[in-house]
Amino acid sequence: MIAPVVTSLIEVAVWTGIFRGLQATTLGGFGLDNYLAYAIWGSFVARISVTWNYESKMIEEIESGSINVLLSRPTTFYEYYLFQFFGYKVVTTFVSLLVPLTAAYWFDLPVFLDRLPLALLLIFYYLILVHTLSFCVATIAFHLNRVHSFTVAKNLSLWLLSGELIPLDLLPDFWRGILLNLPFANAVYIPVGYITGRGDISLLQQGFMTTTIGIVFFGLLARLSWQSGIRVYTGTGA
Repeated sequence: MIAPVVTSLIEVAVWTGIFRGLQATTLGGFGLDNYLAYAIWGSFVARISVTWNYESKMIEEIESGSINVLLSRPTTFYEYYLFQFFGYKVVTTFVSLLVPLTAAYWFDLPVFLDRLPLALLLIFYYLILVHTLSFCVATIAFHLNRVHSFTVAKNLSLWLLSGELIPLDLLPDFWRGILLNLPFANAVYIPVGYITGRGDISLLQQGFMTTTIGIVFFGLLARLSWQSGIRVYTGTGA
């Protein structure tokens, strides 16, 4: 929980400095209070969709050969880590969200709490997508060594594509349109934008649609990558 708190404080300082430097009351049609709400909620929501820890575990299982134990169990390798991932995220989400909820109340930030349940539903739906993407990265370990570098590259890409760095509506219309039609905006921008009033229900509906398309696409890719990896895999580890 410490990391998103520190990130939120940095974001608050940055946006406060930007507004003071511009000597403006609004930017892109929204005031400072909206950007502070976005920064605080975005920092915490972004941590919910992070999978690097479980992705690293899957990679290590394959590289070390300890995946042999999991292959003999009734559940699949994908399901085994998906259930662990979801269980962990459910617990940490409801604990960590106490901080942005408290901040929103204390500083009277523009947050529509009646929208929170649907936003959380989209976030947890997105977790299926991001876990599937992590599974795809992990299966590369069947063919290559030092796959952890792919995890770093993927996480940096998602940091930019999700809207965690800046709200996507500040981008030029062309790039904004492209990023909103990718499923990765559902990690931060779409749920947080919906909660903070940057978008309406149509934005959330678009998020569910793009997430569904992403799950189907990466699901097929994961299946092909797993089958390809299993064919060349020789378990000599634990």
